Amino acid sequence: MLSPRLLALFDDYASSHQHPTNRLTHKVAIPLIVLHIVAMLDWVRLVAVPVLPGGALTLGMVAWALATLWYLRADLKLGLIVSLATALCFPLGRLLPVWAVVAIAIAGWLIQLAGHAVWEKKSPSFFTNLVHALVGPLFFVAVLLGDYAVKPRHPAPSASRA
Repeated sequence: MLSPRLLALFDDYASSHQHPTNRLTHKVAIPLIVLHIVAMLDWVRLVAVPVLPGGALTLGMVAWALATLWYLRADLKLGLIVSLATALCFPLGRLLPVWAVVAIAIAGWLIQLAGHAVWEKKSPSFFTNLVHALVGPLFFVAVLLGDYAVKPRHPAPSASRA
């Protein structure tokens, strides 16, 4: 069962993701965006640590660890799934050439923004609440697993014309 705090975050996030095509674009865009962010942050070497893969502690590793703490605190099961999926972005990102990571970044953001501009007609929710940048992956895993159902928004009743 999801905590009331996480349910409130999901409900708020869902309010900007009502259109089915927008939600579909996010199922493609969010994994691409997570992959490129992890890959690009992994390019930033902070300190040499020979026992770590690649021989260095990277900004990507630090960001992943902090995000993992937030995800696990939000929900253990969903947090583990998102954290493990995100961890898989490290070896994948290291296999990809720089141009491919940049292309993935451009494609992911264009797909995401198209979903909001063309179908949702609302700006991405992280523009007004930066925490939603973390909520997005967790939200879509919760929807995929059936742990959260998007409630359709009902438009306000319009005044009838006589």
